[in-house]
Amino acid sequence: MNKLVQGIVTPILTPMYEDESINYEELRNQVNRLIDAGVTGLFCFGTNGESYIISEEEKYAVLQTVIEENKGRVKIYAGTGCPGTKDTIRISLKAKELGADILSIICPYFAAANQNEIYAHYSSIAQAVDLPIVVYNIPPRTGNMVAPDTIGRLAHDFKNIVGIKDSSGNFLNMQQYIEKTRDLNDFSVLSGNDALIFDNLVNGGAGAIAGCSNIYPKTICDIVKRYREGKLDEALALQRSLVSLRDTFKYGNPNTMIKYATNLLGYPVGACRAPFNSISEEGRAAISKVINDNKKTGLQ
Repeated sequence: MNKLVQGIVTPILTPMYEDESINYEELRNQVNRLIDAGVTGLFCFGTNGESYIISEEEKYAVLQTVIEENKGRVKIYAGTGCPGTKDTIRISLKAKELGADILSIICPYFAAANQNEIYAHYSSIAQAVDLPIVVYNIPPRTGNMVAPDTIGRLAHDFKNIVGIKDSSGNFLNMQQYIEKTRDLNDFSVLSGNDALIFDNLVNGGAGAIAGCSNIYPKTICDIVKRYREGKLDEALALQRSLVSLRDTFKYGNPNTMIKYATNLLGYPVGACRAPFNSISEEGRAAISKVINDNKKTGLQ
């Protein structure tokens, strides 16, 4: 596969101390841990990196740190999407200046946007910033949906719009993205839902931007590896091994649960920033059991 965007990209956590300042030493440790596990890219300040609550200055410092520690080993993504087009272009140009390889741009959020407005937003950015762009569709968080027809238009009209991450959780929607761009060999459809990585691959997708790869990077990378080796039964078994982990997300914000689980594995990434940092005792017990059970089965 020769696509620029493929495999498993990790939306790397932003480690924090108890006072909520950023732990850059642990951020560097996570960069090396994830690359050693086989990820193809690191996505700075995505949803799991708490983009919604870290400042613009902190984002630039995180990006600089990750680029420096990466030393050119994998592609570095920067999440530069804002509600407004002008701000998105400004931050995207800064990310390019700092050395990001690829931009991930979330759909405009909070205010309702129609498909013509969404198309205009991404087309303006694609013309203003000479970097590859991955559209990020996550309607449960943004309130807006990037329709498959809109992705088809954008992908065919702009060569630097190279992919979409679909976190809608709707397999039929992801499948439509694949169908609308199937004739474009250099466009990638990525699952943003870790439960759909195998289905994405089987239907012609290119992989995933997988939050759970912060917890089990090698296991998730091996889903893609086994699939490409033609070992579909093994790939499916690895996919199913994530079910118990994902089931714990009912106890809290998935970002919070992923950070908590990563801490349980011995990596001091801290908690999410308040107020998004609460897990019930029942939730803590459930995820602790899953982590302990998975140690016995060798997930890593």
